[in-house]
Amino acid sequence: MRVKIGQPETGEDFEEYYDLRWRILRKPWNQPKGTQRDEHENRAIHIMARANDKVVGVGRAHFNSGEEAQIRYMAVETEYQGKGIGSAVLRELERRAREKGARYVVVNARENAIEFYEKSGYKIIGEAPTLFSCVRQRKMRKEL
Repeated sequence: MRVKIGQPETGEDFEEYYDLRWRILRKPWNQPKGTQRDEHENRAIHIMARANDKVVGVGRAHFNSGEEAQIRYMAVETEYQGKGIGSAVLRELERRAREKGARYVVVNARENAIEFYEKSGYKIIGEAPTLFSCVRQRKMRKEL
């Protein structure tokens, strides 16, 4: 399987990008379309992975301060999970954030993703808000 990592560029790219975010991160909790976006979209770094012309992984980073970047909306198609796609998206987000001046990255990781982030060098630094009244998260950080 050949995976291409890049950023969404066309309107169609962004449609597929946002659709994957919604299907993996919001739909299972009955959240409406539109909840997969926030006020940081226009200033964020957007990365996606394609395999066989299909968007199979996405992630986003935005800056909370000049030196702190935050990773959000990491999602990989279910049948592509465990194949290194999420790690590739994460590495590219970190690389681009570092290029723009980030010294460290934070993420609010869902409990089922904590091990994924730990394997990439993130450490738990505290609790994070619970999503949808039922999805527990931990705040994690990685020095760049």
